[in-house]
Amino acid sequence: MLIVRILQSGKKTLAQKIVYNALDIIKEKKLINGLDLLEKAVRNTTPLVEVKARRVGGSTYQVPMEVRAYRGTNLSLRWLIKFARERTGKNMSLKLASEIIDASNNTGNSIRKKDETHRMAEANKAFAHYRY
Repeated sequence: MLIVRILQSGKKTLAQKIVYNALDIIKEKKLINGLDLLEKAVRNTTPLVEVKARRVGGSTYQVPMEVRAYRGTNLSLRWLIKFARERTGKNMSLKLASEIIDASNNTGNSIRKKDETHRMAEANKAFAHYRY
């Protein structure tokens, strides 16, 4: 799933190289299997609730909804890659490795995005009865 999210312009071999190099960098830095750290990072950044716009009687409410497991994983990977791309640096595999390490330590932009999503849902808890 991660390779497909990184994929741009159909260059799958390049995306695979980026991911595998990132996992190797993680192994060098942390002396832990890169896949285990990636799994921990995805688990840490997976949101439990999100808000969805719901139109009721002419006004739009932000209604908190629970996130299904597949969508949560999808959002988590999307955020990891988005914030890895936004990082400063030369090498995408290095940026991706740094973002994964940060997310596994419960720091970094992807964790902040998850917390922001949870705060939005908490703030709009009053509209939970509009759930469908």
